[in-house]
Amino acid sequence: MRRIVLRVFLLLLLCSAVIAAEIVEFSPGLLRHIAARWGSDAPERLTDWRDEQSRHIAKQRGAAPSAAETIRDLDNFNRYWNNFRYYTDSRHWRVEDYWATPVETLASEGADCEDYAIGKYYSLKALGVPVQNLRITYVRALRWNEAHMVLAYYPTPDADPYILDNLNKSVELASDRPDLVPVYSFNDEDLWAAGATSAGGKSSQIRLWRGLLDKMEKERTM
Repeated sequence: MRRIVLRVFLLLLLCSAVIAAEIVEFSPGLLRHIAARWGSDAPERLTDWRDEQSRHIAKQRGAAPSAAETIRDLDNFNRYWNNFRYYTDSRHWRVEDYWATPVETLASEGADCEDYAIGKYYSLKALGVPVQNLRITYVRALRWNEAHMVLAYYPTPDADPYILDNLNKSVELASDRPDLVPVYSFNDEDLWAAGATSAGGKSSQIRLWRGLLDKMEKERTM
């Protein structure tokens, strides 16, 4: 019953929202930079992602996606990003903690939990999913007793969110993931403490998020 109610909420939300999907484009300068750094086949991975976005956007032209279509998009992009090989930051980037842009993840063919969550966040945002429905969420993964990051999709502000996670192939409700204990979450603008119903700060307070946005701005101007 709870899942049915959530889907009804989601359908009502989507029918009332203006979906502003935007096809991701990459400049020739950025593609040259990517090829020089990661090899001649790296730009193709970026264009494959762009084409995947374009196919999803084409399906929803002229009408907001249904609840079922949105859940399917969550599942598709969860699987898409999870296909990239997992690397620790120390091995992949030679630093202890590094948040890669989607371009860096696609080009380098590797990611850790933050990079998976960031890639999914920007994929869904490009499809027109409102950022107020998305939160990159820092959790404690009890199974491994370590810090972890996932993407949460909230059909409504107080709903049980759907969790997109590289540790799990399936998109599941947060209530079905007792192995994850939320610590804080954020999106483009706001920052929430675990369990808070209203934002307690701005995402600009997060140093690594600011660094990520700076790198993405440089990629846009190449």
